Amino acid sequence: TGNWLLVCSVILLGHTAHGCPDKCLCYTASKTADCKNRGFTEIPARLPPEIQILQLQNNRIWRINQNAFTATPLLKILDLSNNSLSSVAPGTFQKLRYLQVLNLTRNLIHYIENKTFSFLPHLKELDLSSNSIIRLPETFGNSTGNITLLSVKHNKLQKMERILLESLPNLKVVLFKDNPWQCNCNIFGLKLWLESFLYRGGISDGIICSAPGIRKGKDLLKVPYELFGACPLRTAHVHLASSHHHGLEQRSSLKHGHHGELGDSSRTSCEPKPKPRPASLRHAIATVVITGVVCGIVCLMMLAAAVYGCAYAAITAKYHKEHLAPVRQHGTPKGKEPFESSSA
Repeated sequence: TGNWLLVCSVILLGHTAHGCPDKCLCYTASKTADCKNRGFTEIPARLPPEIQILQLQNNRIWRINQNAFTATPLLKILDLSNNSLSSVAPGTFQKLRYLQVLNLTRNLIHYIENKTFSFLPHLKELDLSSNSIIRLPETFGNSTGNITLLSVKHNKLQKMERILLESLPNLKVVLFKDNPWQCNCNIFGLKLWLESFLYRGGISDGIICSAPGIRKGKDLLKVPYELFGACPLRTAHVHLASSHHHGLEQRSSLKHGHHGELGDSSRTSCEPKPKPRPASLRHAIATVVITGVVCGIVCLMMLAAAVYGCAYAAITAKYHKEHLAPVRQHGTPKGKEPFESSSA
């Protein structure tokens, strides 16, 4: 038994790197530091500088110091899932220039600030699911354009900036499930982006509306375009430019403002406009209508004049035929009698 324990100890030491933090297991062959389920409240110190995988899931980590990863610049996979993080300061991970996978699921994060994940040019997978996030920024940061998978499911998001998604040109998979999405004017840009993303072959679990009540439970992609017709004129311009293929009948329905369906939460930033048509389009339609009416009146007047002329000519011809012809035929003395009597 003693020999067996000695052999096991030798094997364990052979797989364990020098300088590994207490409570962690560090493996040189796989360049992995296993620190999960150890009760840590902060990132452990004295991590081997050569590690590429750091497993910190299932701890009680509630903050990350700015210099927490200075000694581990070669990390490729960082798992911080199921901890107690309520926020992540911008620049926290900027030392990890080779990081490819960042797992922040099942924490207590409420906000993601602008440029939180700057200087991560190799980041491919960012998992923010199962937090309490109510707001995402317009950009995750500089050099984040290589992200291929983004998960924000199981959060408290009501909207998402289209500009954020457009800053991630290499996205292949994006997960939106289980968020209280507000399907009003603020989400119209996201609808357009998602349609284009799926058309290009992207993968998504879709967006299910939570409000307003009339759209609760509906797939955002199946909400008709005309229901966004009462959005501000700027949004309507985008609609007309991007959905021309849907036909003129849908655009003509923009004048029917569905004010009651947009919800109270959108009234301040999404005030309905009564006539979302562009001014040039209204003027063009008015010009066509007025021109048509004027042309119609002129045509009716010309037709009436032609009928009147024809009728007058026919009556005149008939009069000459009935009254003047007999006089010319007889040439009687009666016709000369007045002259004769006057001469006498």
